[in-house]
Amino acid sequence: MTTSPLHALDIRLLRYFAVVAEENNMRRAAERLYMSQPPLSRHIRQLEERLGVTLFVRHTKGLTLTAEGRQVLAIIRPLLAQQDETYDALSRLAQAGASSLRIGLTTAFEQGVFATLETVLAAQVETLHVVRHGSPELVRQVRRGKLDAALVALPLETPGLSLMPLSRQEPLIAALPAQWPESKQQQLMLRELNGRPLFWFKRERNPAFFDFTRDIFRRAGYLPACIEEPLEHDVLLARIARGEGLSLFPESFAAIQRQGVVFRPIDEAALYVQCGLVMSPENAARLDWLVNVVQADSRGTSWPDNVIA
Repeated sequence: MTTSPLHALDIRLLRYFAVVAEENNMRRAAERLYMSQPPLSRHIRQLEERLGVTLFVRHTKGLTLTAEGRQVLAIIRPLLAQQDETYDALSRLAQAGASSLRIGLTTAFEQGVFATLETVLAAQVETLHVVRHGSPELVRQVRRGKLDAALVALPLETPGLSLMPLSRQEPLIAALPAQWPESKQQQLMLRELNGRPLFWFKRERNPAFFDFTRDIFRRAGYLPACIEEPLEHDVLLARIARGEGLSLFPESFAAIQRQGVVFRPIDEAALYVQCGLVMSPENAARLDWLVNVVQADSRGTSWPDNVIA
């Protein structure tokens, strides 16, 4: 048995380091890890102290790996891959002999739209595990085998996975501060919101959807003054209520009652979000029954009492 002080090194520090190394940016890495930036910075400094090396050169544009950092990354990658494979094997073992489904539901839609589907799925399998995240993160979990399938918001980049667009579509509507004059209108045009701050996401979070909306904005003559949106919907709505800016939501979010926030439709037919089902090609045959259920739910039609062959 080794007596090295690194023997008890928390493997989470190594995974945090790997994500920061991939992003070369502490803020983006923190978003991927669903944590705030200050503790992530402390974890990286702790790892540097334990290893006795400097892993990154820090500068105004982000981070750059040092030579020692590149060496550490090359050393730990096999370990992290083996950890993922071990957890996946243990997960498969735990589910052996049971009818189970691990499905992701995108938080791009208000979660009430999935309520009926969740009830139906729970009746079809012995074990239903639901994960709620943004669509890009759900795609990553499907690709890594942590999820069997996911319902995501389109357009979205899904290389290497099977993607089935569904009938469910929702127009994007404006969430406005109630104190703004525009909130008194029953319907808005995008260009009427020029000059108003728009809470919006950075392109690297979802390039396909960012480019899709940017083209629509351009054609509509809309030049938003973008400010970075919070990841949590509750925080975003609170900031809208304070009058800091507006945002665009799928129509289902209008069911949310938030004091100080008014939802208004937009006169732009091309501005919508579509639901899609994504899974790995290896799961396609095994999950034929899921495709049938999801398609029926998306169309608002009925399904048999038991659809699993």
